[in-house]
Amino acid sequence: MSRLLKASALLALGFISALALMRDGAHAERGEAVTTVDLPIQELRLFSEVLGIIRQNYVEPITDSDLLKSAIRGMLTGLDPHSAYLEDDEFQELKEGTSGEFGGLGIEVGMEDGFVKVISPIDDTPAQRAGIQAGDLVIRLDDTAVKGMSLSEAVKKMRGKPGTDITLTVVREGEERPLQITITRAIIKVNSVRSRTLSPGYGYLRVSQFQTNTGRKLREAVTTLKEGNEGGLKGLVLDLRNNPGGVLTAAVSVSDAFITQGLIVYTEGRAPEAEQKFSATSGDVLEGVPIVVLVNAGSASASEIVAGALQDNGRAIIMGEKTFGKGSVQTILPIREDA
Repeated sequence: MSRLLKASALLALGFISALALMRDGAHAERGEAVTTVDLPIQELRLFSEVLGIIRQNYVEPITDSDLLKSAIRGMLTGLDPHSAYLEDDEFQELKEGTSGEFGGLGIEVGMEDGFVKVISPIDDTPAQRAGIQAGDLVIRLDDTAVKGMSLSEAVKKMRGKPGTDITLTVVREGEERPLQITITRAIIKVNSVRSRTLSPGYGYLRVSQFQTNTGRKLREAVTTLKEGNEGGLKGLVLDLRNNPGGVLTAAVSVSDAFITQGLIVYTEGRAPEAEQKFSATSGDVLEGVPIVVLVNAGSASASEIVAGALQDNGRAIIMGEKTFGKGSVQTILPIREDA
């Protein structure tokens, strides 16, 4: 399993807005502003001409601001399924998602062929309880077709006031017809780490996504498991099934908890700052106790980093299905307020 990540970057507009864009390397934040570049005059003339034609001939009035924002979104959408342009409210939603509490349905999604693809439902959320599955393609949100929406537009429509309903029309492999699934929105509070003793000496850790505090919570959970087993732990199951990923540094922290040395993950990109290597530090919280990692098609991004690092360093056995296959990091790149 490769642990090379291609880096993406995320742009935001204004004081808090950002751009999430893939830059050859899960999700990281950088605070420096984006450097402007000169564009060939011919391309600028073409853009200006198209802008003028739309402004003059489109059936309804449209502002230059809306046209320019749509053009920016188009630039990002054309790069890959994960890069995006975020305005203030969208950037705040991204931050809420990585902190572990937000309003919505409880699903991690991406784009595929113009439709919203479910990477995985989040544990114990309305989406999971309603039967949403990893791999589902969402083609309609209530009566609105998804085709033509940006990912952030679709996510914004799925979020809403807790207690209100939304009906997702999904295409699912193995089903002859699209399914209509009605979900009641709720405040999503994600406890990223859960643990229990399976039988004396054998522990179970469920990591549902990688938030900023997941590494710390995992170490606390391991300590609790050790204290609850008088003879110590003889084995651990680390469950990463339907874990859509999250914060890159959290994946590194979780991997480092079990590995005493060796490479965890590295990123590559055109920019020099995209070249990063993350290696393990000394200390294994389990002191060599065997680990089995469970994965499936909903295990993506940061989950794949952890599974790959533990496998490549001979620290765990991987069991389950082929994982999702997201080998990119989204980096947040702010745009100047006066841009």
